[in-house]
Amino acid sequence: MFLEIAFAIGVAYQLVRRFKKPTNVTRQGLKPLSRAEALGAQGEAAAHAKLKETLEWLCGSDYVLLGAPLIIEHAQGTAFPTAEIDHLAVTPFGIFVFETKNWSGRIAPSTAQGMLTRVGADLRAVDRRSPIAQNRTKIEFFRLNLPPVWPVTGAGLFTSPLATLDAALHSDLLTLADLPQWLRARREAFAGLRPVDVQKAMAAVTLLVRRSETDLRDHKALVSR
Repeated sequence: MFLEIAFAIGVAYQLVRRFKKPTNVTRQGLKPLSRAEALGAQGEAAAHAKLKETLEWLCGSDYVLLGAPLIIEHAQGTAFPTAEIDHLAVTPFGIFVFETKNWSGRIAPSTAQGMLTRVGADLRAVDRRSPIAQNRTKIEFFRLNLPPVWPVTGAGLFTSPLATLDAALHSDLLTLADLPQWLRARREAFAGLRPVDVQKAMAAVTLLVRRSETDLRDHKALVSR
């Protein structure tokens, strides 16, 4: 167990350095990553690598992939006006918002709206919020603020090799192994339409997102209250 934690923290540290993202931010300042946070960072690193590999396979160099820090203000005037996006890809066949989960165990639909049921090694069933539900307002934000000819789609990425997805889950919930064919199907569905100008779309997206450490700290301070 000690080696597992040490490995996860090491990977998380490299991710922090890569994206210049602080460990964990509260009103009291920086704190060391917890085991759960380290594993989450490890999952984000795995998702970023697989996304990059897949997008190069499908698009060559004609794409942009953004990772943390990536903040949007999607609910101005509310108690929680901002949201953090794990990964955002701009491609010739659309814009994609990805929510990453490093859950292990069996993942299945839940009877509760907007939730999924995770059954771990201890056979205990626990409901957790679905990545699709978490992504909904983020996707709506981009759809409202970008031209409708640029389709915006989202997916939940389960990065742990110990995760098993129930066949009844929505098709936008994926393992990393599912990702290449999922994106390939999106490209095929877009065939015949005018390709998205990646540079123009990226310029528009840049006006909608915040990428500074200050914005990230402010967002994390809000959600940790």
